[in-house]
Amino acid sequence: MLTGNPFAELSTHIASGVSQTYVVLMFLLVVAGTLFDVIHKKSAKYFFEDWQKSKSKASRQVGNGEIAAMAVQTLASEVLTSSEFCSARRRIAHLLTMYGFVAYVVATAIMVFAYPTSATATPVIWQLLWHIGALMVCIGGYWFWFFIRVDVQAEGHSPFRVVQADLFILSLVASTTLALLWSWMQSWMIGWIFFALYVLATTLLFGAIPWSKFAHMFFKPSAALQKRVDEAYGTRSNLPPPANKAETFGSARGLPTNY
Repeated sequence: MLTGNPFAELSTHIASGVSQTYVVLMFLLVVAGTLFDVIHKKSAKYFFEDWQKSKSKASRQVGNGEIAAMAVQTLASEVLTSSEFCSARRRIAHLLTMYGFVAYVVATAIMVFAYPTSATATPVIWQLLWHIGALMVCIGGYWFWFFIRVDVQAEGHSPFRVVQADLFILSLVASTTLALLWSWMQSWMIGWIFFALYVLATTLLFGAIPWSKFAHMFFKPSAALQKRVDEAYGTRSNLPPPANKAETFGSARGLPTNY
């Protein structure tokens, strides 16, 4: 099951150009959706204005070299290792989902464009990356959804409660789950049902960016870098210094299990 290029097999029924056009369309939806999200929420304007405000109130000057070093630290810490998570299990679930999604998307693009038909043998590495990446997303996503979701237990909500913020994770795990089922059952008639649902879930994942948390993967590194720069400026984003009393989380209805 972990080998095989499902897109090459699909080309015997649907022209490979259709798959390639679909991938390009999904890429354009990501770009357009992210730009719309940035403009609608004015996040870029907020980051720029906050950066300028912190710089004007800085207690010390920070050079471009130091900012570049902080950018590298942010990439190595918050981006590549998700060090901002205090909970080890949430951090692991996030890393599984993130690296699995990257592998899944990259392998999809390479197989669709470089090895679109069975006429050209697909290297096993890309077949493995596609299947293992999708499986990693499923493990991390379902672990998060059923065991780690923020504030569901602490705030007394039902584990079956679904809100708009859940659109991203639900469409993501649906896309990868259906992708694996389609790949596994592609030679059977039911495989077409899974394929149709896979296309539907994937279109929802990339087309619903303005209403989901998809764009946060682009905003979080910027916010993490800005936090480091603010601390270097000595402004702490205009927040008061931390209190001596340790932070506490949760509520009387349940124990805090998500921090």
